[in-house]
Amino acid sequence: MRAKAKETAARLLILFVGLVIAHLGVTLFMLTEMGNDPFNVLIEGLTVRFVGSGLLTPVHWGVSILIVVILLLTDRHYVKLGTLVCMGFGGPIIDGFKALLGNIPIRGVEPAVLVLACGILAFGMSLVIRSDAGTGPNDLVAVVISDKTHAPFSVVRVATDATFVLTGALLGGTYGVGTLVCAFLVGPIAGLCMPFSGRVVARCVSALTGEKRTKA
Repeated sequence: MRAKAKETAARLLILFVGLVIAHLGVTLFMLTEMGNDPFNVLIEGLTVRFVGSGLLTPVHWGVSILIVVILLLTDRHYVKLGTLVCMGFGGPIIDGFKALLGNIPIRGVEPAVLVLACGILAFGMSLVIRSDAGTGPNDLVAVVISDKTHAPFSVVRVATDATFVLTGALLGGTYGVGTLVCAFLVGPIAGLCMPFSGRVVARCVSALTGEKRTKA
């Protein structure tokens, strides 16, 4: 029991590190002002169509909780403690990075910053997923579909992000070039990072728990 608790704590620590890395990417993406990320295009569209302006956060939480509840009712092993960590700490992490990076001049280099942001986001996301401690609600959608259909995560992630953008845009959400770059770049980069992230997770869990063999 103690060994299991140590492994769970180690995986949650790795998840949190991945979450911080991913949200550094999200913050850089936001600073480029080149469009919303795909999931938030959907959230904004739902807000505009059904709720009204100025209530993005409650709608975001509502949709996230709905996704979690649906999974708890259908295949609960995908929802783990790390899912709650992602939901609870994502916003504050972004706020912290905004305070630190908000004054960095990126005028004229937004496209390069956008690509860098997508790479950082994808790597952090791959660490979160490979931690096997849970993942954020919007990533859960892609993870579950990928597992159930045995399709590559990169392909499924592009498909889900494209669906978020299309649905959100039809409902009235705003998007830009950056949104489309994010939708079609993050998934493939994350897919490429998965094997490396899996090895990193296995070694880190082994080092943190003192166990020579562990599940990646």
